[in-house]
Amino acid sequence: MSSMQLRTLTFAVSMVLAGAAVAQEASGRTRFILSASWQPAFCQTNQKKAECASQTGERADATNFSLHGLWPMRQDYCGVSAEQKAADKDGKWDTLPAVTLSAETQAALAKAMPGTQSGLERHEWVKHGTCTKMSAEDYFGVGVHLVGALNTSAVRDLFAANIGKPVKAEAIKAAFDKSFGPGAGERVKMSCRRAGNVKMISGLTIGLSEAAGAASAKSTGLGDLIQGAGKTTFGCDEGVVDAAGF
Repeated sequence: MSSMQLRTLTFAVSMVLAGAAVAQEASGRTRFILSASWQPAFCQTNQKKAECASQTGERADATNFSLHGLWPMRQDYCGVSAEQKAADKDGKWDTLPAVTLSAETQAALAKAMPGTQSGLERHEWVKHGTCTKMSAEDYFGVGVHLVGALNTSAVRDLFAANIGKPVKAEAIKAAFDKSFGPGAGERVKMSCRRAGNVKMISGLTIGLSEAAGAASAKSTGLGDLIQGAGKTTFGCDEGVVDAAGF
């Protein structure tokens, strides 16, 4: 092989590698997951939980997404004692340490996360929040902000307009793209559960970039965080948007 051919081959290989790097950068990398529940569907199979027994058609979680959690990828129970980890896995959330928050954040979280009535915030902090570099105040503040952005989007409008009816994956992806930019729907996974013979949409897990793990995310656009994440498969392809009540 001549030196000219070698240089040409080397250049071609470098261009391929550069192109692959650009493609990887363009697709982003998911570092956090925003888990948003459709509470009426969750409550169909958890009717005895306090937040389900008290749910009404007028409460916010009847027509809005609820905050389940903000999860760092592939990390959990960071610096947590074996006793707390065991209690959490056994569902003994009332024995976990109380989460200290400002009155303002506590009130906002109680609305965004009905599961606080069952100690969900203690579980989320012990399992996931401890693996971020944020304080509990910032961790839950970011979660409340992000689910709030979801609830002022075309996604929430789509769900609220179709309560009691089935919604297809493509419609949900299109709503994400409309509110959070082209390709946003490719960074979302939908979960469904059966209640009797009905397949209901139980929630969405939304990929976010590393920037979601900082206090500054409390003022960052959800679309920016989604666009910085990697693509995923959508999961459940169709489900009913459940109404509050059993």
